Amino acid sequence: MGTRPETEALLRDCLGDRIATRPMFGEYAVYLGGKTVALLCDDTLFVRQLPEATRYLEDSGHAPVTGKPYPRAKDHWQIDPDLWEDTEWLLGLLSVIEAALPAPKPKREPKPKA
Repeated sequence: MGTRPETEALLRDCLGDRIATRPMFGEYAVYLGGKTVALLCDDTLFVRQLPEATRYLEDSGHAPVTGKPYPRAKDHWQIDPDLWEDTEWLLGLLSVIEAALPAPKPKREPKPKA
């Protein structure tokens, strides 16, 4: 089905320039601090089930809902679209995930052509 561009625009409207999104196979990857912190697939926001994210969800009183962003993916937490408008809460969740992830590997420079 794929994510509609207006859904991606809604997420960007909620979080502004604090995040970046990039198209990925008809869906979107969501970046914070250069790290992939979420996936936007089939108009649904998914975050990895890291212990830090689980604690954040439970501590804020939100019951985590499990789902898969694409077939054969590991389980992720689905974030209800009604929660997107709570910008402070959502940015807090994404920041917790960003802090828990390792730094991205540096990109290799292409070999010069002979």
